[in-house]
Amino acid sequence: MKSSRGFSLIELLIVISIILIIAMIAAPKLGRTRMYSQEMAAIQHIKTLHTAQAQYYSQFGRYAASLAELGPPTAGNAGPQAADLIPGDLAAGEKGGYRFTLQATPTGYVIQAEPVQFNTSGSRTFYSDQTLVIRNNFGPEPATASSPEIK
Repeated sequence: MKSSRGFSLIELLIVISIILIIAMIAAPKLGRTRMYSQEMAAIQHIKTLHTAQAQYYSQFGRYAASLAELGPPTAGNAGPQAADLIPGDLAAGEKGGYRFTLQATPTGYVIQAEPVQFNTSGSRTFYSDQTLVIRNNFGPEPATASSPEIK
């Protein structure tokens, strides 16, 4: 009798089905973990914007009115229109699955961060202003000054 080498078709199908079951269990957790990490990165980007605003204020005597004013210049040296205090992708308004906006107010500025695709890139929206307090809202509606504070 000849001894055969290798695996039978049944053995291969069993191994493949076990791998698929493990993948189906792990995939949702991986997606949620990625979403949470993007939310934490968005909070860090807001802190970066606060730092850049403080630097901008010390250099030019006012807060920047837009992300472009904090970003790198397209040509030439840094100045009030492009202070080169934040990376270009953040200055463009989108980074790490979140869309950022910066608006000037009579007393300072407001930063908003919203997920590009809700429940995929993030499940929270963020709000912050010159008080440096970051607030969040669990849901697609934008966070506001009355939203709960992140502790």
